[in-house]
Amino acid sequence: MNIIKNRYYYFLISFLVIIPGIIYMGIHWAQNPAEGPLPLGIDFTGGSLLEVQFENGVQPAAKDVTAIYNSFASDVNKIKDPIVQSLGTDSISVKSKAMDDATKGLIVAEMEKQFGTKAIVLNFTSVNPAVGQEVARAAAGAVGMAAIAILFYIWFAFRSIQHAFRYGTAAIIAMLHDVLVVLGIEAILGVTLGWEADSLFLTALLTVIGFSVHDTIVVFDRIRENLTIYRKVDFETVVNHSVVQTLDRSINTQLTVMFTLFAMVLFGGDTIKHFVIILLIGVFSGTFSSIFNASPILVVWENKEWRTWFKRTPITETNA
Repeated sequence: MNIIKNRYYYFLISFLVIIPGIIYMGIHWAQNPAEGPLPLGIDFTGGSLLEVQFENGVQPAAKDVTAIYNSFASDVNKIKDPIVQSLGTDSISVKSKAMDDATKGLIVAEMEKQFGTKAIVLNFTSVNPAVGQEVARAAAGAVGMAAIAILFYIWFAFRSIQHAFRYGTAAIIAMLHDVLVVLGIEAILGVTLGWEADSLFLTALLTVIGFSVHDTIVVFDRIRENLTIYRKVDFETVVNHSVVQTLDRSINTQLTVMFTLFAMVLFGGDTIKHFVIILLIGVFSGTFSSIFNASPILVVWENKEWRTWFKRTPITETNA
C-alpha cells in the first residue's frame, strides 16, 4: 500500500475543505467587523445567560420566550432576538445581550404571567464585554503557546535524528490544518445556522489540537524507529512503511472516540450538541491530517519538491 505516493491528492482535499471555511469567515468578518471571522457568544462579546425551570413541567415554545424578550428590548437594553435552547423537558436556557437584575426580574415575572406557572431561576450570569475581550485574547494566546510548546517538544524528542526541526514544523502545519477546518466549519454553521463560538467551542478546539498532535507523534515515532532499522532504504519508502504500520492503530483509536461522540450527538442534550459536533469534526480532521498531511510534508521537504512545482515539463520534439 503506497499512501505517500498520492500526497498531492491529499493536499488538494485539505485545500478544498479549508477554502470554503475561509470564505465564510471572510463573509462574517465583512458583515460584523467588531466580532471578527467567527460569530462570538456572550463568553467573548459579553451578555447575559438566564436558565429557568417551569414548575408545571411544560417547556414553552422558543418563539414565545423570544417575544417576551423583544417586548422588553430598547435602544439602551438591547436584548432583542435572544438565543433560546432547551434544557431537558421543563427548563430553558436563554442567551441575550447584557441586562441588569431589574430587567431579568421583569422578564421572569412576564413568563410566569403568560405561561401560567412559577418560573424558577436556575442560573443568571452576566459577562462584561471587557471580560469577553480578555477571554478572546487568552484563547488566541493559548493556541499560540500550544503551537510553540509542541514545536520545541517534538524538536527535543527527535533530536537524535537528522532534521529534527522538520518533524516539529510538520506537526504544527498539520495542527494548523485542523484548526482551520474547525474554524471554517464553525464559521459556516454560524452563517447558516446561527451558531456562536463560546467557551465550549474553545475547549473543543484545544482538545482537537491535543488529539491531532498525539496521533502525529505516534506516526513520527515509528518513522524514527524505522530510520534506524532501514538505513539504506530511501526516505519516502521508510515513511510510507511507517504510516502503513501505524494505520490500523490510528484509525481504530480515533474511531472509538468518534463513535462515542456520534452517540452523544444523537442522544445528548441541545446544550452540548454544538460542542460535540465541533469535536467530532475536529477529531476526524486530526486523524486525516496525521496520516495524510504530516508525514507527506516530511517527504516533500526531504525531496525539496517545491523546486519543480512551477517548472514546465520540457516538450520533446519527435521526427516524423
